[in-house]
Amino acid sequence: MIGRGRLFLYRLLFGLLLLTLWELSSGRLIDPFWVSSPSRVFGYLWEVIADGSIFGHLAITLYETFTGFFIGAVAGIGLGFLLAKREVTAQILDPYIVAFNGIPRIALAPLFIIWFGIGPTSKVILVVMVVFFLTFFSTYAGVKGVDIELKNILRIMGASEKQILFKVTIPATVPWIATGLKISLPYAIVGAVVGEFIASSKGLGYLINYNTSLFSTTGALGGILILALVVVVCNEVINRAEAHLLRWRPRDETKKASDLY
Repeated sequence: MIGRGRLFLYRLLFGLLLLTLWELSSGRLIDPFWVSSPSRVFGYLWEVIADGSIFGHLAITLYETFTGFFIGAVAGIGLGFLLAKREVTAQILDPYIVAFNGIPRIALAPLFIIWFGIGPTSKVILVVMVVFFLTFFSTYAGVKGVDIELKNILRIMGASEKQILFKVTIPATVPWIATGLKISLPYAIVGAVVGEFIASSKGLGYLINYNTSLFSTTGALGGILILALVVVVCNEVINRAEAHLLRWRPRDETKKASDLY
């Protein structure tokens, strides 16, 4: 296991190596019309940051992503706990949940735009649909995986169902919930961007689509780079929140789990 400082340094060097290879390849091995170059992309980003035009697009995409992410996560986690405790209800709803989860989200995007318009609401609903099922299934599996014998022992010792829930079930389910949140976050951003691709007048998806229609690979890659940066920052926030919530676990075990993503 290496220290966080050295790990950060290695990651930074690897990123610089990729950017150097890209810069050297552009114009020598590959036509820059197709792949642009890091110097052009960062020059473009500097221009849109300096004139402030990027912040309006970024704010819209972040609003759609995090509003939908929050609503979808709360609904998915809540229903996951509820159905894990209601076996009969879970069996009745199982085919309907599987059927709705099997519908491609991209097929629903045009319908949401018809129903809710081209504004942020349709993208928020799309993100909710994406996040809900990922957090629901991870939470449901986590609650069902809690040791039954441990809960029975606590019942024999006189613990109430509320005490078992807060002392055993929720702590044991946190790693599953955190994994579901980390997996669903990139998909939430994808959902918002896909919605903006189909119909919108603002947002990073609209900006990327607009630059692509002008054959500006520099502008499109600049927007994609911002999206990638947002995902990395948000993932780090969730990792730190997970480490805080799981501080009761052995340190090495927590580190190994968080370093996987």
